[in-house]
Amino acid sequence: MNEKIEVADPQQQYYQHHEVHIEQSSTAQEKSEYHDQTSTYESYTSEEKRGIQEGTKRGLSARHIQMISLGGSIGTGLFLNSGQNIAVAGPAGALIAYLVIGFMVFCFMVCMGEMATFLPVSGSFNHYATRFVDPAVGFALGWNYWFSSVTIATELSAAATIINWWKPVMPDAVWSIIFLIIIIGINMVGVGVYGELEYWLSMVKVLIVLVFIIIAILVTSGAVGDHGVIGFKYWNDPGAFVGLGAVETISVLLLAGFSFQGVEIVGVTAGEAANPTKTIPRAIRTVFFRIMFFYIVTIFLLGMCLPSNDPNLTNDTGDAATASFTLVFKLAGINAGADVINAIILTSVLSAANSDLYTCSRTLMALARDGNAPMFLARTNKYGSPMWGVLLSSVLGFVCVFVSIYSSSVAFKWFLSVTSVTAFISWAGISFVHLRFRRAYVKQGRSVNDLPYKARWYPFSPLFSGILCVLIILGQGYTCFTPTFDVEKFFLNYIGLVPFFLCYFSYKIVRRSKVVPLDECDFDTGRVTRMEIEAEDEEDKKKSWSKRLLSFVS
Repeated sequence: MNEKIEVADPQQQYYQHHEVHIEQSSTAQEKSEYHDQTSTYESYTSEEKRGIQEGTKRGLSARHIQMISLGGSIGTGLFLNSGQNIAVAGPAGALIAYLVIGFMVFCFMVCMGEMATFLPVSGSFNHYATRFVDPAVGFALGWNYWFSSVTIATELSAAATIINWWKPVMPDAVWSIIFLIIIIGINMVGVGVYGELEYWLSMVKVLIVLVFIIIAILVTSGAVGDHGVIGFKYWNDPGAFVGLGAVETISVLLLAGFSFQGVEIVGVTAGEAANPTKTIPRAIRTVFFRIMFFYIVTIFLLGMCLPSNDPNLTNDTGDAATASFTLVFKLAGINAGADVINAIILTSVLSAANSDLYTCSRTLMALARDGNAPMFLARTNKYGSPMWGVLLSSVLGFVCVFVSIYSSSVAFKWFLSVTSVTAFISWAGISFVHLRFRRAYVKQGRSVNDLPYKARWYPFSPLFSGILCVLIILGQGYTCFTPTFDVEKFFLNYIGLVPFFLCYFSYKIVRRSKVVPLDECDFDTGRVTRMEIEAEDEEDKKKSWSKRLLSFVS
């Protein structure tokens, strides 16, 4: 895409054509031209002018987005490490921690939903920061989030290890290369293929959690196994909390936050969502309740079935044979539980690697179209995939795969530390950018009632989620201060903050960007028009009752 696409000033176009639309009540063709001309985008930091969603395709349906977001947050953290949280804080402490984090996730998701529904663009949260706060903030948020492509290597090397749990067949590096080639191919052939694959992989994870919930209820009620009725026995002995309770619960609060990472993908997919004014709000509402159900109910039942002093709960080896789900299956007399959980974990890590490559490639594309990355990264192929973004992200993942296999003891540990707080920084960024978005929107005399979707409990929701994320970022390394200060552990815990601030200050020094004044924030370029909302409403009305039911259930 070396040619320049010349367009007129977006705001001038909007008002000129808006007046024509009101005065003449034109034909459908004129309305279409109006929409086309109000969907142009001018880079904020580059002279090249590009279409804000040029080349991408809206191929993700509501069911795709809902399951992608849900599946992104249900992974190895739930299957392998959930028992560790009960061992650390006790059943009540772990339950409280997950309730708090679940509510925080809902708060930042409604903030993201308000912006993503009004301005559905790929790589949304760094674009919103560029547009409503400061290009330096957008630059820092975008590149900081892209650095999470390092975790592609984690997932690929983990997948090889999981296969070797059954029987070593090939070297780990070979398995990792095979899986990497597969996910590159998936991300190259269009968002529809990606969405469908992620839908079914996520469905597998959801089904195993549902099976676990049923089995756990049977175990604790004494209907299966030879242990009798358990009930709340373990809440009394060894107890609902471990130790004093408060410190342990706070530590699980941090671990629970890492378990929820992945839900922000709803914002990244907004630019490729079909009918975004319908699909995004629906995904946010349903994903919140589903996550609360799957996580809260699962943690509650684990705390009933297993005592917090069970030595296997810590799962120090990361082995499926001692995973908390497997322990409950064994209590029910299902000895094949370890094989089942290992297979589910394999699908989870491959799904996570696939999603990581998707989000990182779209983030690079958004950065390029904001003028914050080389423009060739904005190119898409005929399927609507940002091919160069996919390749660059996979190259980093490819390099880190070999680092993880051959030098995991030192180098890879530091790689992971760099990306450990990426999601929390992004969540905090979404929350604080939303505050700015709403202030500028009202400052310009616009009515909040005209927003396609409004965040609940504003301004409490962005303030609560933003402040709690900051506290988690600052508190996640508290162990390095006690009982004595540990320098290496301190840097391991807080080096993840370096990329964000390094990108931010480098941009400020080089580009000398300034905070965008409230009355100059652009709310017209790429926005959802009233015509589009009305068209989506009409499309919904034409759906049969069976399709509406399927949409609601899925």
